[in-house]
Amino acid sequence: MNDRRNFLRTVSAVTVAAAGWPALPACTPSGELDRAPEAPANPTDRLERIGVQLYTVRAAMRDDVGATLARVADIGYQEVEFAGYFDHKPADIRRMLDDNDLTAPAAHVPLEQLEGQTTELVDLAKTIGHEYLILAWLAQTDWNSVAALQRTADRFNRIGEALNAAGLKFAYHNHDFEFATVGSRTVYSTLLAECDPALVQFEMDLFWITKGGGDPMAAFAAHPGRFPCVHVKDMAADGAMVDVGAGEIDFAKLFAQRESAGVHHFFVEHDAPEDPFASITASHAALRSLRF
Repeated sequence: MNDRRNFLRTVSAVTVAAAGWPALPACTPSGELDRAPEAPANPTDRLERIGVQLYTVRAAMRDDVGATLARVADIGYQEVEFAGYFDHKPADIRRMLDDNDLTAPAAHVPLEQLEGQTTELVDLAKTIGHEYLILAWLAQTDWNSVAALQRTADRFNRIGEALNAAGLKFAYHNHDFEFATVGSRTVYSTLLAECDPALVQFEMDLFWITKGGGDPMAAFAAHPGRFPCVHVKDMAADGAMVDVGAGEIDFAKLFAQRESAGVHHFFVEHDAPEDPFASITASHAALRSLRF
């Protein structure tokens, strides 16, 4: 997870410089989440648009962004989520996306850029076509006490306010540490409670919330509309990260709640696949065949 943070900081900083630029349950008194409703029977729906987080194919992105986007599109993906731009200017990135009939509704951006380079990020996001700028990492000192968590929530609200004023949206992506208890609530529950719903959204990573002992269905139910994006990756019985369809996460059950949860974008990801393109091909096929 530290690798992701360092990766994002390096590639994003270089690019910005180059560019110039039933009723729903509520929270319990402790702030934790009640049991969520079950998904409906007789599933008939399927995902119309499937995206991929390009961190999964980061080695190929380093070598050739355009060729990587072309391969992603050939697999059948329609959306991508960026984790760095590899020295390419925003206009060049947009051209590559258009050439491959891809859109990029979201990107992962380090905290220091979200707080310190808003003007450049807004220009970049609007050129490329991002709607969401997403923070994917917090230092331990930002969440390991109740006071630290309140400061973080306040920072998130300020970032969200600045981005909203510019016509963009801010979201936070979880790992597993957010399901540790700090004070009387988990880190995740505190952030959901203390961040303004009008300013701060959440990109739920379905593997990491499950790995951390959280309940995605309960979070969807208790905080409707807060989860515009999800990361779709599977977990094996031993807790290992695997391709979608090779593990035990019940995606059909989760996606049946997509409308109440507010989910609009589904990004496949695998943090360290043995063969990245084989991984995203298998995951895409599994999601295309999924009914819910």
